[in-house]
Amino acid sequence: MFEKLKNLLVEEMSINPKDITSEAELINDLGFNSLELADLVVLCEDRFDVVFEESDLPGLVTIGDVVNYLENYDQE
Repeated sequence: MFEKLKNLLVEEMSINPKDITSEAELINDLGFNSLELADLVVLCEDRFDVVFEESDLPGLVTIGDVVNYLENYDQE
């Protein structure tokens, strides 16, 4: 799932692949603003057939957090 998310970030959001690690913070390390975070949510929902709960969004701080959310989505 990490590689799929990495490809999405590189292709759709023009993020440098070298900057994408599990520990990279979306805001502090990758420089996302609120609009870009919203774009990421929509892209993930479309690409991975998931629905993000608004209450879960504050917990998505790092790339790893997003990967974990996507991997565990089917189990919820």
